[in-house]
Amino acid sequence: MIPSLKEWDENYREQGLVIIGNHYPEFGYEADVNNLKAKVLEYGIEYAVAQDNDGATWQAYDNIYWPTLYLIDKQGHIRYVHIGEGRYEETEAAIQILLAETYP
Repeated sequence: MIPSLKEWDENYREQGLVIIGNHYPEFGYEADVNNLKAKVLEYGIEYAVAQDNDGATWQAYDNIYWPTLYLIDKQGHIRYVHIGEGRYEETEAAIQILLAETYP
């Protein structure tokens, strides 16, 4: 999923897309912010990645699957959810639709 996220960030950032990765550690060493920073650099990720050690964001969305992708519109409403890998073309189409909407 990371290659697609990086591509969408590059292609749509100037149009207003904001990607925020939420890292909820599965293993103890993943909770170390320095390990997360190293992976972000290793993978060349330029979008924001939040460290969610307590799972607060994970739980706020009632998330139980990894990965789960949420598209949130300009009003702050969840408009698209995809669980798991795949459906990249469908997701990109949804991104384009949401970016084309006007903000009152």
